[in-house]
Amino acid sequence: MLTHKNLLHQILNLWEIVPAIPGDRFLSMLPPWHAYERACEYFIFTHGTEQVYTTVKNLKEDLQHYQPHYLISVPLVYETLYSGILKQINSNSAARKLIAQLFLRISMAYMEAKRIYEGKCLTKDTKQPSYIVSLLDWLWARTIAAILLPLHMLAKKIVYSKIHSGIGISKAGISGGGSLSSHVDKFFEAIDIKIQNGYGLTESAPVIAARSLTCNVLGSIGRPIRHVEVKVVNSETDEVLPPGSKGTIKARGPLIMKGYYKNPVATKQAIDENGWLNTGDLGWIVPHHSIGRSRNCGGVIVLEGRAKDTIVLSTGENVEPSEIEEAAMGSSLIQQIVVIGQDQRRLGAIIVPNKEEVLLAAKRSAVVDSETTEVSKEKTVGLLHDELRKWTSRCSFQVGPILVVDQPFTIDSGLLTPTMKIKRDRVAALYKEQIDNLYK
Repeated sequence: MLTHKNLLHQILNLWEIVPAIPGDRFLSMLPPWHAYERACEYFIFTHGTEQVYTTVKNLKEDLQHYQPHYLISVPLVYETLYSGILKQINSNSAARKLIAQLFLRISMAYMEAKRIYEGKCLTKDTKQPSYIVSLLDWLWARTIAAILLPLHMLAKKIVYSKIHSGIGISKAGISGGGSLSSHVDKFFEAIDIKIQNGYGLTESAPVIAARSLTCNVLGSIGRPIRHVEVKVVNSETDEVLPPGSKGTIKARGPLIMKGYYKNPVATKQAIDENGWLNTGDLGWIVPHHSIGRSRNCGGVIVLEGRAKDTIVLSTGENVEPSEIEEAAMGSSLIQQIVVIGQDQRRLGAIIVPNKEEVLLAAKRSAVVDSETTEVSKEKTVGLLHDELRKWTSRCSFQVGPILVVDQPFTIDSGLLTPTMKIKRDRVAALYKEQIDNLYK
């Protein structure tokens, strides 16, 4: 049950995150009944700006036609834009493709150096670096950025300007309703399109925290918006954990719902006697540093998956599948992925492959001949295994058996939420028999 007070909190406080002015145009691709859309829509109209509604089918054309200042959407849309841009780059001649890829690498290196000297790098370490180390780090990053800046500016003029003219988004893209992959985040930063990642729940009307334009720390969901308190607690003892420690995120403020309709038991489980909402999400808060590469990140929140999504292996080890899934989505061969393995000895994955990219990869690596139009499941599994090893090499756990499925997970099939998050329990239930066979 969301009250007028809950929604008014959003209307009055979102401007610090999105400083919209009359004349700005927003393009939205959210379901109109969703809390995310409700709050954004009321905020947009309150500030006298324009809103254009679009769909998955019309997104590309509407971006070109309306040239929005802001795009409001879910992470999947930014991943789709990212894949589309890369596909366009790869379809160019060999020379143009090489130049574009080189520019992208240069821009990413420039942005990484820029984050270091601006003090916008995440850390769990509560101990501050020494002044000498911080100074040398700053000078090194400044020097690298100064060398790369002319090349980055050239890339903006030659390559990125064409991307900008195609999709608009002249001020920022607002991402919420799910986890934004780091490779997508870094890509848009490199081509100079700002993505502001936010976080919230329907129960909080919905925005709890978001990255502002002045503190847009990649890999985070920013700081709590005004009048919102956030703490990280031990899931078993409810003890408040210090900055840098991972635990369950709780939030309190005028945005928290009145309760679940005619369900006092569920309400009591979600909101304690002091008004703290248990989000069910896992994360940590960046410690405050006055110097060093993390000096402007203090108080920023980092998410690390859902408590209820944690996979417990038969070895007793706990695994957060979102970390692996996010890393795996960096592969152009993977359209959708769900990591599985509850009560098993090792992790597995259900993957919906990108068939076009799988075919291209198979031809490039001579797995099939140039005349082949389709790759067998056996060979697809082999290619996907190679991709997973490559993209998830830095993750704490690796994926073993793979189940390849042809049908994408959609809202209509009941396997995606309205904000396009995969319902992993539904997917696991649908493919239960195949999963059981996978582990035999």
